[in-house]
Amino acid sequence: MSEVDILYQISNLKEIDYKNTLVLTSLVELLIDKGVITRKELISKTKELDCIAVTLEGE
Repeated sequence: MSEVDILYQISNLKEIDYKNTLVLTSLVELLIDKGVITRKELISKTKELDCIAVTLEGE
């Protein structure tokens, strides 16, 4: 695989990551706007899951 191919694949991955992040952010904002969740609940759950992930990495 040539260096150009690798750089092209990295570029594609960055584009996919951007689009996924945009969709996820949009969904979260819609859920908050509609009162399904609060920003505080989202932050709390994010911290909780991050702690679990960190704990599992240490095992």
